[in-house]
Amino acid sequence: MTDTAAEAEAGTGTRTPPARTSTPPELRLLALWAPTRALLLLCVFHVVVIPGPDVTNDVSAIYQGWYEVLRTGTFPLDDVTWQYPPAAALAVLGPAALPFLSYPAAFFLLSFLADAVVTGLLLYAGGRPGRTVRGAWVWTAGVALLGPTAYARYDLMVTALAVAALLAGAGRARAMGVLAGFGAVVKVWPVLLLVGTPRATRRSWGAAAVTAGAVTLLFVAAMPGALAFLTFQRDRGTEVESLGALVFHAARHLGWSGTARLNYGSVEFLGPYVPLVSAVAQALSVAAFGWLVLWRVRARAWSVTTPADAAFAAVLLFTTTSRVISPQYMVWLVGVAAVCVAYRGSLMVWPAWLVLAATFVTFLEFPVWFAQVVASDPLGVALLVVRNGLLVAATVLACRVLWRQTVTETVAKAATGPDSPAPLTSARPADTAATAP
Repeated sequence: MTDTAAEAEAGTGTRTPPARTSTPPELRLLALWAPTRALLLLCVFHVVVIPGPDVTNDVSAIYQGWYEVLRTGTFPLDDVTWQYPPAAALAVLGPAALPFLSYPAAFFLLSFLADAVVTGLLLYAGGRPGRTVRGAWVWTAGVALLGPTAYARYDLMVTALAVAALLAGAGRARAMGVLAGFGAVVKVWPVLLLVGTPRATRRSWGAAAVTAGAVTLLFVAAMPGALAFLTFQRDRGTEVESLGALVFHAARHLGWSGTARLNYGSVEFLGPYVPLVSAVAQALSVAAFGWLVLWRVRARAWSVTTPADAAFAAVLLFTTTSRVISPQYMVWLVGVAAVCVAYRGSLMVWPAWLVLAATFVTFLEFPVWFAQVVASDPLGVALLVVRNGLLVAATVLACRVLWRQTVTETVAKAATGPDSPAPLTSARPADTAATAP
């Protein structure tokens, strides 16, 4: 403090308050991330017990069983629960890297590390110009709201690839393609990340195709049964948590003669009209694909957020119309939503909030009150109506935002003339940025 300032303070009888040092956002995030992740680990290690079925059974029974088969050099040819692309074997075999731990313990630790990687990527991205750490907050909250299921499925590892791909896509098109292509051979859905890549570049699509093709051929040549998952996935029915399942939850109270039981690795409805509802769900997925193609044809402008926004809308469309909306699917949506809102100018904030709300309701319906869901009790059905309703609302809103950003406002600008301000960056500059090495 200068002498003049000191004299002024003495004359007025006031003191300048000391400058406050704000807590770095990383530390504030860590204050939430660390205890919630510790709680998740306590849950999967059964120190803290969550009501409902044990969510770790998939790891200790199914995954470990696959592990014993895969390590012999072949895929589970006679196990209909194996419904995943060949590179999923890498996730299942991953715990072998930690031989000093039991299989479940090693798997949970790998899930924790994947979670930490995603958090680190989003924090790093949030510090760049035009970005915010809001994405890291969405991810931290979303995984916590889903509960221990997040650590007891390999979907978190796949989502780590997807987040890395979307963040790389801001300036490294080939890297995005490689990561998305590899992710698609692990669990298919990361191919949707490519739907919003700028029109003028084919680098990401080409890299994805080459990567996916090379990895698939490698597994086909090295291990029998690499493509057996195609038949097993085709024969799946309507799972009790899906949107279409609400028809049978209601029909049960009107005398429907079907039942719900474990089938193809999940609890599905079996009985009259189930094939029809499953076919309708598949038709809706085809219609969703058609809408994405129409959007791609009609879109005329890309902003920096468009690739992530389009990926979010695409994953929402195919999740909501799926015959199977398993709880772990929410990890996909939370990861892609986190990348969207990491941009300061993102208009996907409300769909992201809806996804977070749906994620918490998902935790309530599985595992907490899953017995009520399977039994079609009023509580279980109400939870499904709320969760699936939130997903439908998020899907409609995300698609509306995407269409307005890239189609409607561009057409309006063209109609008002060249002197009107551009609401979005035109396709050409965005494409140039996206294809930068």
